Amino acid sequence: MSRLGNIGGRLYRGEVSIEFVARKRRWYTISGLILVISIAALLIRGLDYSVDFKGGSVFQFTAPAATSTQISQVVETAGGGSDAIVQTVGLGSSRSWQVQTDKLQFNEGTKVQDALASHFHLAVNAVSTTFVGPSWGGQISEKALEALIAFLIAIVIYLSIAFEWKMASAALIALAHDIVITIGVYALTGFDVSPATVIGLLTILGYSLYDTVVVFDKVRENTAGLLGTGRSTYSQAANLALNQTLVRSINTSVIALLPVASILVVGVALLGAGELKDLALVLFVGMLSGTYSSIFIATPVLADLKEREPQYKALAKRVALRASGGRAAQRAKAKAGKTAAVRGPDAGQLGQAPDADADADDAAQQDADDSQAPPQQAGEWVPVGRPAAGSTAPRSPARSGPRQQPRRNSAAKRRPSGKKKRR
Repeated sequence: MSRLGNIGGRLYRGEVSIEFVARKRRWYTISGLILVISIAALLIRGLDYSVDFKGGSVFQFTAPAATSTQISQVVETAGGGSDAIVQTVGLGSSRSWQVQTDKLQFNEGTKVQDALASHFHLAVNAVSTTFVGPSWGGQISEKALEALIAFLIAIVIYLSIAFEWKMASAALIALAHDIVITIGVYALTGFDVSPATVIGLLTILGYSLYDTVVVFDKVRENTAGLLGTGRSTYSQAANLALNQTLVRSINTSVIALLPVASILVVGVALLGAGELKDLALVLFVGMLSGTYSSIFIATPVLADLKEREPQYKALAKRVALRASGGRAAQRAKAKAGKTAAVRGPDAGQLGQAPDADADADDAAQQDADDSQAPPQQAGEWVPVGRPAAGSTAPRSPARSGPRQQPRRNSAAKRRPSGKKKRR
């Protein structure tokens, strides 16, 4: 438990780092596959709209001993059609049934009502009948589309003012990613799209943007003054921001998903068909997708857009050059250490020399000096000693071998060391 408690602090301090931005191609591939499946399901299967959108007749009655197969057969025999949707509402002795059919004429609806009451031994007025026109669902769809457009415009304006337009673009890409995946899940599973679904879809848009904006705020903080320091690239700073907000994002998502999951379980297991189940389902799918996109899509897309700017391209080159210089120094140290280990402190003895690090540093410095000094040609004169500033003293050729001592004259030979010559 202590390790789990400290992981957030280690991520924030950069002691532990998970590469999100560097592995962006992997996340793009995963998201691309999910989007392709969602779009294919939407084009092939389409969405199953509830009676509120397409219109029709709804019959509701209480019959705990009935089964969905029996109800479908009775409705089809009475002329209600073979594509009736039968759903349960409630559990136990209070369990009731809801049957949705296409739009029926008054006499056709009366036949279906009488058939249900007769087969399940109910009074005729115990089977409630509701006729829904498609105009109300169309109005709901139109208002939802207008609200979505207004919402997107407001978000673009706010993010462009509070942050920058590239952050707004990345947030909108993540938002479109969440919408397509959520709609694709509905197309794959065949859940009904009801007005509650539309309301939940608009709700998850705000939640997805909330998590993305929190991460972007940390990215802006980490990248402030980045061009002046030159210690890391924009992608590295953005990845650090993701790690610093990772635990917070996970905790927020889990806390938000727990009550939504409870509502979904209660709605499906206890209440059955209803708007509560539709609302909880779209919230659950949208929150999961929003958490994923804020971590794996929004920030990598932002880093891609920023790395294309000239100043950040130059910054990436400087960081790479600095990193290559550090690697060269490490290789020089490793080479010097191997050489010292082969020599050993004594002849024929293997071991690490005590001054291996110093030799490695000297070797690295010598390599740097050699790379800056002009190459020497054959027969070139090199100075024996360091001449004084402005001196034009001739240079002697370079000699190899041991250094020779100066020759003494005859007087110096006869005079002992330390004694002066008498006059």
